[in-house]
Amino acid sequence: MPHHLIQILLPLSENEGRRFPPSTYARVRSELTERFGGMTAFTRGVAEGLWEENGRTARDDIVVFEVMSPDLDARWWDGYRRSLETRFRQERIIIRA
Repeated sequence: MPHHLIQILLPLSENEGRRFPPSTYARVRSELTERFGGMTAFTRGVAEGLWEENGRTARDDIVVFEVMSPDLDARWWDGYRRSLETRFRQERIIIRA
């Protein structure tokens, strides 16, 4: 049965530059493992996210969390994305499949 690879891009720091505590990521790991039976976190090699905002280039250091799932429950993912945006105090968290 084919599976979807789902990636969640999470910032390392708040907009003010303070790093999120390890417990914030541990909670995400736990939630994803419980729901999907496992997950992968790419935390050692930090990625750089760039985007245009108000005519300037904005930047975030990010980590990537991945899960595999046989289906895409768009409603669940939409709610989970919104909860992550609140937790990480972000306008938008990117989740892609």
